[in-house]
Amino acid sequence: MNRRHVRTRPAPLAAPVVDSPVDPERTDLYTAEELYDTTSYADSLDARAYAWSRERHTRETARVRALHDFAIDEALDGWIEGRHLVGVMGGHDVQRGEPAYAAAARLGHALGQRSVVTTGGGPGAMEAANLGAWMASYDVAEVEAAAARLAAVPGFRPSIQDWVDVALTVRGATGHRAGGPPRGRSLGIPTWFYGHEPPNVFCDAIAKYFRNATREAILLEVCEGGIVFLPGAAGTVQEVFQDACENYYGDASTVAPMVLVGERYWTEELPVWPLLRSLATGRVMEDRVRLVDTVEDAAAVVASHRP
Repeated sequence: MNRRHVRTRPAPLAAPVVDSPVDPERTDLYTAEELYDTTSYADSLDARAYAWSRERHTRETARVRALHDFAIDEALDGWIEGRHLVGVMGGHDVQRGEPAYAAAARLGHALGQRSVVTTGGGPGAMEAANLGAWMASYDVAEVEAAAARLAAVPGFRPSIQDWVDVALTVRGATGHRAGGPPRGRSLGIPTWFYGHEPPNVFCDAIAKYFRNATREAILLEVCEGGIVFLPGAAGTVQEVFQDACENYYGDASTVAPMVLVGERYWTEELPVWPLLRSLATGRVMEDRVRLVDTVEDAAAVVASHRP
């Protein structure tokens, strides 16, 4: 009788151990201090994990990455339990010091009074929204002052080190203030798939994934309080319609607000709004899809739909 080849060989007792910079069995989310664990960004955990993710793909490394992302899923489920999450999506190319950055920071601050502001965890509009939520216990003028200090280094190019150094300084000076909304109002969900974009430091917790498809689905799924879409490019447009698909097939208990900010941008520069409105017509989502022109209007729409 012929035997299968595999049965003629000894079975391994355990899977091979891969030399990885990340712990595939971690039980909690990352913090900014953990990802930026050295004074040199090039030597940090974040940079080392990104470099490792770009190495030659093997079965063993794929297993470790999958286990890591599953562990992040589990930790994120525990972290968000009992919290109300609202998403803010927008362009990663928004520079510190630009009006769009200041507007995103004001939005994050307004939403952070009642909700956990959840972003893709990267630079640009994402950093600004997380900054506003991080400083939810401060007043708006102080948030604007912090944003102005960050503008000394407008973007992460050409130097991630300079970009993160000024951010860590501002972060250290803006701890939670007694009497304000409780800590835990700022969440980032980035990915090493876009590892050339460093994670921003203005998050109470960071759920960083290797697989971008997993991360995108989770990011949209957890924002049960709705999502505000600031002007952005391809990534933001993808998120608009991925969220729209979920709401299109959802029922009244699951459909959350979708608020696009910038009438001219979403009707002329990137005419997403006409298609989104057409999709929504006659569906449960119809009255929860809105186009507004200011972040203040967006925050008011989200607040009016809170269960």
